[in-house]
Amino acid sequence: MNEEVLERLDILIKLQAAALTATMESSKDKILFLSAAGIRPILIADILGTTTNNVNVTLSKSRKPAKSK
Repeated sequence: MNEEVLERLDILIKLQAAALTATMESSKDKILFLSAAGIRPILIADILGTTTNNVNVTLSKSRKPAKSK
């Protein structure tokens, strides 16, 4: 029964995340929002249909200060 509950919770998390990020245009904004909400990169990747590496790279780049010209 625990597995069934966890599976349903996983589905609910994915549906809620998809609904909350539906109006966001860029995947970067979606990744940053979901990460700030405490969702782990592997789940973010699953929700957005991308790779964990892509999520981690986006998060890493967002932490680095912008280079000035």
